[in-house]
Amino acid sequence: MRYQHVSIAAFEHTLPPHVVSSDEIERQLAPVYDRLGLPAGRIELMTGIRERRFFDPGTKPGTISAETAARAVEASGVDREFFGALVHGSVCRDQLEPATAAAVHHAVGLPNSAMAIDVSNACLGLINGMLLIADMIELGRIRAGVVVGTEVGRGLVEGTIDSLLNTPTLTRQDVKADFASLTIGSGSAAIVLCDRRLSKTGTLLLGGAFGSDTSSCALCAGGVESEKHGDDRPRMQTDSEALLHAGIDLAGTTWDNTRKVLGWTNEDVDKVFTHQVGKAHRKLMLDRLGLGIEKDFPTVEFLGNTGAVALPSAVSIGSERGQIAAGEKVALLGIGSGLNAVMLGLHWQAG
Repeated sequence: MRYQHVSIAAFEHTLPPHVVSSDEIERQLAPVYDRLGLPAGRIELMTGIRERRFFDPGTKPGTISAETAARAVEASGVDREFFGALVHGSVCRDQLEPATAAAVHHAVGLPNSAMAIDVSNACLGLINGMLLIADMIELGRIRAGVVVGTEVGRGLVEGTIDSLLNTPTLTRQDVKADFASLTIGSGSAAIVLCDRRLSKTGTLLLGGAFGSDTSSCALCAGGVESEKHGDDRPRMQTDSEALLHAGIDLAGTTWDNTRKVLGWTNEDVDKVFTHQVGKAHRKLMLDRLGLGIEKDFPTVEFLGNTGAVALPSAVSIGSERGQIAAGEKVALLGIGSGLNAVMLGLHWQAG
């Protein structure tokens, strides 16, 4: 896929106020660690995640998404009258129906002519939302749009801790399947895209490629099983090792296709932003793709895995910290359970 008319007008993020360290989680799990002989410090040692952040208990994703989207729209400098779509793309939503996008659309004050839809695709929801908006802009159906999402991981992490503490038959293998759930954090991100003639930044979405390996769809699965766990907090089971290797294989194929579409070599890439999972995933993926780790901007150490908002949050934070210079070519490397991958190229012009 190639784009000729699509500009990235703004990236924005919102960080939750409450910081929870990996050490604190392990202190809560001390009875399990002691009974199974697990070494303290294993979460940070294995993943590089020293802390993650949570919103207040009971926070609805749409409430935070409205704040993030509103800031992104303002930062873009694009008048609301030009917006033709709002996509809400995180795993977390306010309810089954109506779409969380409806409340966010209303709160942001977008015109009634702008569609409001939810898109769900694990950790790729916001990137898929980018493509939907970009396609509509490229086709001339709309002139601007915003994709936004908010992940509220507190319930998953705290529910997993409770389940581990209250399962007397728990084994090391059981802990292994729940381990990825303890890496989850919370956050919010938004991206505004527009017709390049409206853009105040000049940053172009050049295109990219997508790929899938749906034979791996069972390697990471989450949801609510109230009967099993006794509450309505979500739980997730992950075969982390198998998911890692299947994901790296898919990433390699997708990156090869992305380079062909864009006409890039690895030497053309100035900066890389990836879906943030952990240090092992980061190193193995960049090694497989042949991209220098110095080009990447990691946030997983202090945010944890924030699902669909991880990649756009990293771009927003990196831009805010001056990690991207005008004229640089930027690669966005997205991957999510399922397995699905989307990799995109930007020509960055914002100062």
